[in-house]
Amino acid sequence: QVQLVESGGGLVQAGASLRLFCAASGRAFSTYAMGWFRQAPGQEREFVSAISRSGFIMYYADSVNGRFTISRDNAKNTVYLQMNSLKPEDTAVYYCAARASEASRLRYEYDYWGQGTQVTVSS
Repeated sequence: QVQLVESGGGLVQAGASLRLFCAASGRAFSTYAMGWFRQAPGQEREFVSAISRSGFIMYYADSVNGRFTISRDNAKNTVYLQMNSLKPEDTAVYYCAARASEASRLRYEYDYWGQGTQVTVSS
């Protein structure tokens, strides 16, 4: 099993940057593909980005491609989401998730979830 704790969220203006962190504890971090999802009020949780166990394969939602960058440091048991050029529509609770298999864009394929961190982008 793995426990996930997100941090790094906050309130920023449009055009600003934020870096989210997801710290993992428990079983070997490098055996898990990691994903970031987000959920805005009244909306379903949606895929943002995912990274393979090795860190060599990354996936992005079309809405964030070119603005967000996912990365991981297996020595530090941490996955990151660098968010640049933030827009008001990026406002949501951002969740980190782990999957004991290949990286996936599908929410239901992830086994473990963090509690989320709020990102609010003002116009």
